[in-house]
Amino acid sequence: MRTRTKWFSALTAVAAAVASATVATTSAQAVGPDLLPLTVTNNSGRSEAVHLYVLGTDIRSGRLGYVNQAGAFTPWSPGGNPPTPAPDVSIDGPGQGGTTTVQVPRFISGRVYMSFGEKLKFFLTPDGLVQPAPWAGGDPNSGILFDWSEFTYNDAGLWLNSSQVDMFAVPHAVSVTGAGGATKKTGELKSGGRDAVVNGLRGQSGWDGSIVSGSDGTVLRVLAPGKAADVGKFDPNYLDPYITEAWNAYSGKTLTVQPFGDRPDVKYFGRTSGGTMNFTNSGGQQVASFSKPSTSNVWGCDGALQAPNDEVVGPIARTLCAALHRSTLGRIDVQPGGGPADFYQGAITNHYSRLVHQNMVDGKAYGFAFDDVQAQESLVHDGDPRSAGITLTPFGGSAAAAVVAGAAGGGLGEVPSWNFVLN
Repeated sequence: MRTRTKWFSALTAVAAAVASATVATTSAQAVGPDLLPLTVTNNSGRSEAVHLYVLGTDIRSGRLGYVNQAGAFTPWSPGGNPPTPAPDVSIDGPGQGGTTTVQVPRFISGRVYMSFGEKLKFFLTPDGLVQPAPWAGGDPNSGILFDWSEFTYNDAGLWLNSSQVDMFAVPHAVSVTGAGGATKKTGELKSGGRDAVVNGLRGQSGWDGSIVSGSDGTVLRVLAPGKAADVGKFDPNYLDPYITEAWNAYSGKTLTVQPFGDRPDVKYFGRTSGGTMNFTNSGGQQVASFSKPSTSNVWGCDGALQAPNDEVVGPIARTLCAALHRSTLGRIDVQPGGGPADFYQGAITNHYSRLVHQNMVDGKAYGFAFDDVQAQESLVHDGDPRSAGITLTPFGGSAAAAVVAGAAGGGLGEVPSWNFVLN
């Protein structure tokens, strides 16, 4: 079995560690309500009915399930092989200009799906839930306009994020309001931002195949490059020339990786020998080795760049992957390095992530799995939340006032969710 979608980042590991520690030692000191109100506001300008789903994992028991509007978590019944249709657990979403509030129970990590017009199709196997994968041939959700946000709510607070790791589809912003009344928000597109991303990729040679339209011509989504390549809509070897150039650069100079912003004294030193980059610590001991990754490895931050949940190899791997996505490896020799003005330079780069970031009001987005390196991700967190919000914003742009209004009614904070969907 493989996970259908990689929706976790290094922040997820942090959230998991915090969750287990707090559940074990400080559950009596929990902050935030047992049921956190999450208000979905529809300022999309679209007339179709909106359907909502709150799906996830009870992080205490590991059970997969769904949440109803009142906040009750119900584990899924076992499915079959081949997968059997899951029951309809949709929640009626708001009409244009309206709001719908859902209660989110503590100790849940998962996704909030939102679809326009049609309801989504989910399936159950003996191992869990099969979630929509519209980039895959034959997926019954491929003709539906939908998207999701990801969250974790535990004793350490709420994390909520919008995600473009797999695709860019429905404009929406996320927010969280804390006990002091302050609201944090992110994920808001600039006015005309959706069209700018789509048209920008149409004008980028070789990238237009990642744009998926419905039978009526409506752009349903833009696939991330890895997903587009998997289904033959994008060059599977696109990054290879850049990867080779960046990898070979360190046969004659040293790469310094400082993976922890709060621990600048922790440094690892990389040099390339043949196709392998070897890293030593400050004491000269070898601590990690990485084979030259493929384009697919970079898009997925996996394979040769697999990042285990440890204190050495994982942090180096995620740093390398972020630098390759942003095309800073080979140019900037201390990583993480540079800033947004230095990212995505050159003809061969992740133009998908570049355009998504470029068209966000605050520049933040989850353009790839480890976009949280240097805090470039569209995530909000509050350790003592009182409400959260998701605002569906205009497809031709979005208004800051609409996002604030949605947060006031109960905003969602960004969090990386844990991978609970199996296929």
